[in-house]
Amino acid sequence: MIYTKTGDKGTTSLVGGTRVLKCDDRVEAYGTVDELNSHVGLLAEQIRQEDAVYYDFLKKVQHNLFIVQTLLATEKELPYELPKLASDAVSEVEAAIDSLQETLPKFRHFIIPGGNVASAQCHVCRTVCRRAERCIVRLAQEHPVAEDVSCYVNRLSDFFFVLSRHLVVSKGQEESFFE
Repeated sequence: MIYTKTGDKGTTSLVGGTRVLKCDDRVEAYGTVDELNSHVGLLAEQIRQEDAVYYDFLKKVQHNLFIVQTLLATEKELPYELPKLASDAVSEVEAAIDSLQETLPKFRHFIIPGGNVASAQCHVCRTVCRRAERCIVRLAQEHPVAEDVSCYVNRLSDFFFVLSRHLVVSKGQEESFFE
């Protein structure tokens, strides 16, 4: 059954069973990462036909975001082991950024989101990712958050920015700058 009625009074369970308010910083953080994951799924489907390499990379990002969500939704100590981000998760994002950057012209002005639908969706992913990062920083003030989680989310927003540029420039379209 999809509905349990256990959240009808505004609470939910963390991984481990502790009930918290649905407005708890942990719920806000993992919920925002969940929202990001949904936007990444939409982006992946928009580029599936034209860019298999980045489609596959985005599917891996989605998998990693599920791990991030789990880590953010977990109590301090559990009697079992949870999935962890791979030790090279951050460096994989950095490598993708570096690879994309090599193909892009330098820019000296703010870029106005758009260019095409997939590029605009990258900007949606970037901004939701930044919001997730702010939620994680706020959460880390009260609860331990693994450093690789914060670093991964921070790097991911940079990836979405350069991917948005790639999706415009690779089609010979003009980027729109705020001057």
